[in-house]
This record gives sequence, structure tokens and C-alpha cells, in this order.
Amino acid sequence: MTYPSQRADYELPEFLGGAAEELTGAPARPGPKSPGHIPGEAGLWIFILGDMTLFAAIMLVFLWDRRSQPEVFNEAAHQLLQPIGAVNTLVLLLSSYLVVRALAAHRAGRYGSAGHLVIGAIGCAAVFGGLKAVEYSSELSSGHTPASGTFFTFYFILTGLHLLHVVVGSALLLAWNGKLKRGRPWAGVQRFIEGIACYWHMVDLLWVAIFALVYLVSAE
Repeated sequence: MTYPSQRADYELPEFLGGAAEELTGAPARPGPKSPGHIPGEAGLWIFILGDMTLFAAIMLVFLWDRRSQPEVFNEAAHQLLQPIGAVNTLVLLLSSYLVVRALAAHRAGRYGSAGHLVIGAIGCAAVFGGLKAVEYSSELSSGHTPASGTFFTFYFILTGLHLLHVVVGSALLLAWNGKLKRGRPWAGVQRFIEGIACYWHMVDLLWVAIFALVYLVSAE
């Protein structure tokens, strides 16, 4: 007795399908679309939540100390260069917009456009760092150091940690641009690129919180 042959209709994962197409020259049959997923990797989100928790803890201690000496904090906050802080806020918001546009361009296979947008975001990071250097130079020349009082201790800790995050984020954006130059398709680097974008948006969000708390609220 013979039985009709049965063949399991397996679909290749997206990255294997691309490899098969490259080796055989035949287009791979597209598999079912994957359901929505959280951008990036789970480990990245653990890091981001931990990082934001650290900043939140420092900000809570800042607010607690501000309650006990509001006049001192108010006077010190007025020594900051608020226009530079405001410009830096706009610069980082622009960089986040460019990152969003770059994601869409990379996903659509427009590597040239995506690369230009990523370079624009890196340029924004450079402007932020340059303005922050000008601000630090002004504060230090005015005699304001981390040892000048509680306010400036918090100021240099928060802004210094954030600037370090900007440097790390810039390195990640450069890595993204490198993948674009090599023409890496979206499917092969999706998690990595989404992780970079999430990290950069966190850097932007942290600065908005720092600017509001240190530059604006403390100066009221």
C-alpha cells in the first residue's frame, strides 16, 4: 500500500531565506510576517531602565536637598548659561528626529538618505558637546566647580554623566553609519539599529529632564 508523500510546508526564517536567495539565485519564498516586537533587545531595555533609574535617584536627591536650601539653589541656577542649555535641548530634539527619519530610510533600503540623516544626528551631538564645553569653561572660569556647593556638585554630576552618554551614543551612531556604507540590509541589523535608536532617544529624554530640573525649576 502506498501513501501519498507529504511535505511539510516550512518557511525559512528571514535571514536564512536571504542566504538561500544569494546562493541559488532563486528568490526565497517570503515567510509569514513576524508579529510586532519590542524594538532592540531585552538586555538593552534592562540597561536603559537601570540607567534611567540611576539618573532618577540622583534627581530625587537633588530635589530633596533643594527643599532644604531653595535660596542657595535658586541663586546658583541663575549662574548657569540658560540660553546654551535651551539651544542644546533643541539640538538633541532635532537629533532624535533625524534618527527617526534615518530608521525609516534604512528600513526602506534608502542607504544614502539614511547615512546623511545619521551623519546629521552625529553633527547635532558634536554641536551639543561643543556648547557644553563652552558652558563648562564659563562656569569654571567663574569659580564654579563641583566643590563650590551642593548645587554645582549635582550640576556637574548630572551633566557630566549625560555628556558621557552622548559620547557613547555618538560612537553607536558612527557604527550605524558604517553598516549603511557597507549596504547592510535592514533585516540583518534590525535589532542592532533599533537598539541604537532607543539608546539615543533615552539620551535625549534624560537631557530634557536635566534641563527642566536644573536650569528651569531651580531658577524659579
